Amino acid sequence: MIEIFKTTVQSAADADVLLALLRGENSSLEVNFDLEDCDNILRVKGTQFCIPTIMQLLVSRGFECSLLN
Repeated sequence: MIEIFKTTVQSAADADVLLALLRGENSSLEVNFDLEDCDNILRVKGTQFCIPTIMQLLVSRGFECSLLN
């Protein structure tokens, strides 16, 4: 399963922190940010993960996050 999220993450430093937290929650996830994209995309790939948990992790750290369809 692959999901793509629109975020307000803008710096590589913030992205690195969030990626570490996401991997800490589920080490089998493949996650990355595309901060060059106008939507500051977060891509998440894995066999099983909880979309609301991922979104809440970003929101709890002050970022907006929404699922792109």
